[in-house]
Amino acid sequence: MQEFLVRYATNEDAELIADLSRRTFHETFGYVNTKENMDKFMNEQFTRENLINEVTEPGNTFLLAFDNDTPVGYVRMREGKKFPAFENKDSIEIARIYSVNSYLGTGVGQQLMRQCVFIAKELKKEIIWLGVWEKNPRAIAFYTRWGFEKFSEQDFLLGDDLQKDWLLMKKL
Repeated sequence: MQEFLVRYATNEDAELIADLSRRTFHETFGYVNTKENMDKFMNEQFTRENLINEVTEPGNTFLLAFDNDTPVGYVRMREGKKFPAFENKDSIEIARIYSVNSYLGTGVGQQLMRQCVFIAKELKKEIIWLGVWEKNPRAIAFYTRWGFEKFSEQDFLLGDDLQKDWLLMKKL
């Protein structure tokens, strides 16, 4: 398995993260959604400006993965919601974890997930959780291998298409 450099992102990485976010989201979902819905989402919600601003927002942690000098993946973790399933345990969300398509299956996702779990434990979190589109079997299989289990669902609006995300959690 290939080794990647995974490091914390800084404010100076904000534009890189925004560009990588837009690229990986489009690679992952562009072919299974209409161009109109993708364009609307990318131009209204997932804008470069919004993504750059996320990097400096309190409560966000970003990680970047590199193959030598090439950025190949990233993570956004954040403090946030509480759910009854958490039984008042302290939690952190993996809001996004993506690798560029040409690196799927190379181990970059595993290295990023390993780092997420490590960070969650360092922060004394008892639960790590995430949302995943119900029609993304590859991602669901990946999270299941990591011990995540479904505990709820929530709506996700992509353009004009109301989709369903599964909420998955892992006890640490």
